[in-house]
Order: sequence, then C-alpha cells, then structure tokens
Amino acid sequence: MTEPGASGVQVAPGDPAQAAIRAYAAAHDDLVLAGAEAVQLVVSVLDEAGINYLTVSGRTKSVASFAEKATRSVDGVRLYADPLREIGDQLGVRVITYVRDDVAAVADLLADQVVVADDRDLGRETASEGRFGYASRHLQITLDAAREGLPAYAHLAGRNVQVQIRTVLQHAWAEFEHDIRYKGTVPTEHTHDFDRRFTLAAGLLELADEEFSTIRDRLRGPVASADHVATVAPDDDPRLDARELAAFLAGQYADAGWSRSDHYAWVSGLLLELGITSLDELGDVLRATDEASIHERMDYRYPPGAVRRLDDALLATYGERYVRLHGNAHRVAALRTRLDRLMS
Repeated sequence: MTEPGASGVQVAPGDPAQAAIRAYAAAHDDLVLAGAEAVQLVVSVLDEAGINYLTVSGRTKSVASFAEKATRSVDGVRLYADPLREIGDQLGVRVITYVRDDVAAVADLLADQVVVADDRDLGRETASEGRFGYASRHLQITLDAAREGLPAYAHLAGRNVQVQIRTVLQHAWAEFEHDIRYKGTVPTEHTHDFDRRFTLAAGLLELADEEFSTIRDRLRGPVASADHVATVAPDDDPRLDARELAAFLAGQYADAGWSRSDHYAWVSGLLLELGITSLDELGDVLRATDEASIHERMDYRYPPGAVRRLDDALLATYGERYVRLHGNAHRVAALRTRLDRLMS
C-alpha cells in the first residue's frame, strides 16, 4: 500500500523520503525567504567588490521538484538516504558573467567572503574526459560567522546554497541542451546525431568565449568603455553623464575592468552629493589621492572594476562624510569596514 507524497509521487508509509517531503513542504515558505536572501547576499558581495556580471538570479526548489528528486532510485536503490541533508540544490543562485575570467573571479570572491563547502568546475571535469559539453562552476556555500547573526539573513542562517557561475554563452548552451533533452522528445534515431551536434556547439562556444576574453583584454581604452555604457543622463541632469564618466575612468584606471553599466550612473549620483559635477573637479580630487597606498591597503584579491576603484578613492578622500551619503545608506557597515582598512 502506498500513499501520494507532496507532489503526487507514490511513497510507502515509513519511507524516509515521505518524512523528508513533508518536512520540506512545511518549511517551504521559510525556504523561499531564504532563497531571496541568498540572491541578495551574492549581489551585495559582487557589487561591493566591483565585479562586472550580467545577471544574478535565484530559485527555491519547489515541493514537487524536491519530492521527485527525493524518491529517485537507480536499480531499485534510492539515491538519497537522507534527502533533506543530501539534496544540495534546495536553494540555488545563478551568476551569469560576460567572460570566463569573471567566473573565476566570482568564485574566488565568494570563497573570500563566505564559507565554501564544495567547489566543482564541471567544465574542467568535462574537458578532462576529452570532450566538450556542460560547463559551469558549482559552489556550495553557507554564511560566514560575521553574517550569521545579521537580520538581513535571518532565514538563510544555517542553510546551504548552491551557486552556479557560468558565462552567458555557457548558459545559453546549458539552457538549450536541457530544454531539448529533458523537456522535449528526442527520437531514438536522432540521439547520436544530436549528441554530436551538441558537442560541436559546445566546442564552438568555448572558442567564442576565448575570443570574448581576448576582446575585453584588449579593449582597455576610453572609447571602449564609453561605448559599453548605454546610460545617458538628460541634458538638464546636473550629474556627470554616465558615458563620459565611464570614458574618464577608463583613462584614470587603465588596468581596471568594466563595471556594470548601472553602476556608472549610481556613482555619478554619489559625486553629485559631494558637489562634484564636472570631470575637471573629479580630476582634481583624484590627483590628490595616493592611489598606490589605496591599492596596497585594500589588497585586492579580485579584479575590481573602475567604479570600485573610484569608490575607494572617494572613501579615502572624504572618509565618514562619504559613508553618510544618502546613496550609500544601504552599505554603511561595509564602507566603514573598508574605511578602517584604508586608515590603518
């Protein structure tokens, strides 16, 4: 005699999966809140570091999906003896970057900021088998001790999060391949041909990723950065134009990477709060800063973008006044930590 689980999956009375499914269903509302906090955690870490990325998204595994996974078996043997503990993707965050170097930068940054319990480079594992295919960096993370007690992560404390990091091209391949193989119907007579074509596409996309990395490495000048930023302030806006600011910062920090497009407009607002409304005024401020000292004290272990470099320069120059700006209200604690480092 069996009875339906939370998703309609048949589970026998006394089956460990049944208890796990019921417990998961009972905790699901809290898990959804934890999932939102996980996304905010990753976004705040990346933005604070100034690393460029395309998107950060997240999801909490549905009860139906958990139930299906909890009851999976191979040759009659259940894959998970303790589903609540062993299923590691109950909370998931996905980071999509532009180029492969940023995948490594995001992984390194998370390792520096939170606890990484597991780190698998599935693209490297695929390559070690002498083939092309799925490529993504998968991390299992938990909160670090400093964040455990913060109200902002009240539902996330004590929980594991799977973070997937991949480039936009790797993501496109993975989504299309998953859609075809797992959501569509592939006729048996086409299976080998589809395998070959997916492998060929993966190889071509790997080459394209390499070319994108080369293009970005070479485009380190004002024109490239200005073209990269699409936000333009209206003529009557007293803030520095985001495109002009991007071009200026590309010249000021020639060795820095691009920042997110919206961050140029955001930091322009901070400059306005400081009364800086022209590139000449900004240039005067930056000429008075000791860039070498800032770089040494911050000890960047990731490639900060141009906006982060400017952010640190303004913090070093204006100190507590900069921390108290209205546009910085959401990150006061982080700024004060960085200010302590700059002043030490």
